[in-house]
Amino acid sequence: MEAAVEDINKAGGVFVKEYGCKLPIELIIANCESNPVKVGTLAEDMAVRDKVHAFAGPIIPPPINAPMAIVAERYKIPFTAGNPMEPWLGMRNAIEPPWQYSWLTGFRIATPVPPEDFRSVPGYTIMDIGLEILDQFGDDTNKVAGVFASDDSDGVGWYAHFPPGLEAAGYTVIGEEEKLGLFPMETTDFTSIINKWKKNNVEILWGNCPAPPFATMWRQCQALDFKPKMVYAARAGLFWIDVDAFGGDLPWGVGCESWWDPSYKGCPGIGDTTPQSLFERWVEKSKEPLNPNIGWGYMAIQILIDAIERAGTLDGTAINQAMAKTDLMTICHRVKFDENQFSAMPIYYFQWEKTDQPWVWEAVIVVSQHDFIPVTGEPIWPMPYDRYE
Repeated sequence: MEAAVEDINKAGGVFVKEYGCKLPIELIIANCESNPVKVGTLAEDMAVRDKVHAFAGPIIPPPINAPMAIVAERYKIPFTAGNPMEPWLGMRNAIEPPWQYSWLTGFRIATPVPPEDFRSVPGYTIMDIGLEILDQFGDDTNKVAGVFASDDSDGVGWYAHFPPGLEAAGYTVIGEEEKLGLFPMETTDFTSIINKWKKNNVEILWGNCPAPPFATMWRQCQALDFKPKMVYAARAGLFWIDVDAFGGDLPWGVGCESWWDPSYKGCPGIGDTTPQSLFERWVEKSKEPLNPNIGWGYMAIQILIDAIERAGTLDGTAINQAMAKTDLMTICHRVKFDENQFSAMPIYYFQWEKTDQPWVWEAVIVVSQHDFIPVTGEPIWPMPYDRYE
C-alpha cells in the first residue's frame, strides 16, 4: 500500500475534477494487532479524527473486515479489502440491508462463478485448483482423505464446502458426519484426530486453519508416524514467516492456494511498476521473501484512486457509486465487482521447497490454470519425508 501511494504521488497525485487538479494521497496506518475488537475503535477514530475519505486493506480474515464494514457504513466511507467470498457474504448478507459501502476482492472457496461472468473458467475457486492437483496425482493414492479446519468463520465456511466437494469428485472423506477435524482454536492435542486418520489409511490431508495450530498438528503427525502423500494446508501455509516457524524440514512439500506472485504477466501497476519490480522493492525494504499480500495491498489503492478519479470528487457517496462501475486491470489482474460487491480474483497452487536462499523456504507455483500466471516449478509428489531431518 505504501508503494502504491508512493507511485501515485510521484505522478502528482490523483486528479479530482471538483478541484481541477491532482491531489496527493496520505496513507494513515493503524495497527489492530489482528484483533477484531480493536478494529472498530481504530476505524472510528480514523473516520472522526482523521476524516479519511476511504478505508483500504489487503486480504485479511473475515472477522477483521466486519468491524471495518460497520464503520464504513456508519460514516458512508468506501471500504475495499480482500476476503474469501463465502465467509464474507455470510456476514454481509446477514445484515438488512447488506453493507453498501464495502467492496471486497477475493477468491471463492467452492461456489462456481456464474456462467455469464468472464471468470467462469477454472482457477477462481480453491476447489478448482485443489481438484486440479488431485487430477494429476489422485490415482496414485487410495483416494481416502482427512480434512481439518479451525472452528472460526473461515474454517467453518471451508468445512461446509470441501468434504462434499471431495466426495463428489470420488474421494472418501473420513469422519465427515462427526465433523472429524473441525477443532476449537485453543486445541493443542490432535492425537485422537490423527489416530483416526491413520487407522483409516488417509493419504490426502487437506484443511484450513491458522498456522500455529497447524504447526502443532503437523508436528504431532510426524511423532505418531502419520505421513500422508499430500498435504494441503490452506491459510496455515500462506506466509513464509509462519511456515518458517514450523521447525526443521516440516514445510517441505506442504501446499497451499495463493493469490499473487511477481511472475504475473500483463498486470500493470502505477507508472512503471510491475509485479516483479514491486516484489524487488519489498525484498529490499523487508529483507524477506514473497508475501502475496503486497500485491493485494497495492491493488486496493489502485481500486480507490480509479474510483475517485471517475467520481471527480472526494464525496464518499459519489466515490461509492463509482466503485460499482469498476472494471480495472490491476497488478493482481482484472477487478470487476458483481451484484454482491465482490470481485473474484485468480488463484493458483504452490508448494514450499527448500532452497539455498537466506530465508531457506520459497513458495513455488506448481499448478496454475491461467496463462498469465506461469508455473515456476515441478510438483513435489509424494511428500518428501525421506528428506526431512
